[in-house]
Amino acid sequence: MPPEVPYCRSLSTPIVQFSPPLSPEAQQNLAICYKYCRGRKKMNINIRKLIPAVIMILSSFSIIRFLLITFFTTSSSSPPLPTLPTILQHTDAPGSSTNQPKTSANAIMLTEKEFQLLSTLVAHKAPCNLLIFGLEPQYLYLSQINAGGTTIFIEDDINKLRTIKANSNSTQAYKVGYNIPGKEAYNLLKHARKNPACVPSSGLLQVSKCRLQLTNLPQEVYQHKWDVIVVDGPSGDTPEAPGRMGTIYTASILARAGNMTDVVIHDVNRMIEKWFSWEFLCDENLVSSKGKLWIFRIRGQLNSTTFCPAKTAVIE
Repeated sequence: MPPEVPYCRSLSTPIVQFSPPLSPEAQQNLAICYKYCRGRKKMNINIRKLIPAVIMILSSFSIIRFLLITFFTTSSSSPPLPTLPTILQHTDAPGSSTNQPKTSANAIMLTEKEFQLLSTLVAHKAPCNLLIFGLEPQYLYLSQINAGGTTIFIEDDINKLRTIKANSNSTQAYKVGYNIPGKEAYNLLKHARKNPACVPSSGLLQVSKCRLQLTNLPQEVYQHKWDVIVVDGPSGDTPEAPGRMGTIYTASILARAGNMTDVVIHDVNRMIEKWFSWEFLCDENLVSSKGKLWIFRIRGQLNSTTFCPAKTAVIE
């Protein structure tokens, strides 16, 4: 008789019992649910893939916003223009018009590199004696750089001078009129070459008989020995407007009365500025340039009878 064995489930019997068959309606609902859940799963997967791209875009916007804030903050933090003393004296040239000169729409400011060259020169010599023909907003910074020195502005536009407020006794501004238009430059150059009164050793500047000499400047201008002279006035932008023939010539005489003076000429791209710089400041004295700005270094030679001994060109 075979031994007894415990009751066991037949191998053909399924371990998990199946539910009874679903009705047609339930099968349809199950298919819909399966389709919906499958689509939702795919959607979740796509969103996960998009997260890094969204983070990258948001980071880019944040960086751009930070750069813009930094730029505008830096721009708005520029130091205000320094103020200068009120007008001390009006000295108009004989025969000059009493009408206020109009500010030229063609006036060109110094470029960033030009002004950097000029401001570096003044900073290197400061505190020093600084004479400036012309009063532009950029030049007000030169007075600030030259703190402790003497700065004098010569300007023919009363409107520019009215914007100046009192600040320092060492900085002064004067209104000086000019009565020779730029169209007279050629005749004045011939006059200077032939007239003994125009040589550097001709005598006192205030009583000079040379037509190029400015004799109506404040006495302080003739009394100082200048370290730096800047010529950027009068406007000289049209043949009828006052030209810079007299200011360049006078700057060359004042420079030779000192020990060693740097004369800075702006707008040397124009014919008058170029001609008169070559004639009275001499190309061999040119020590630096940038754009439309030339710097000449003049050593004291007031007893000389010529400006540029090496010059051979002649104007008939």
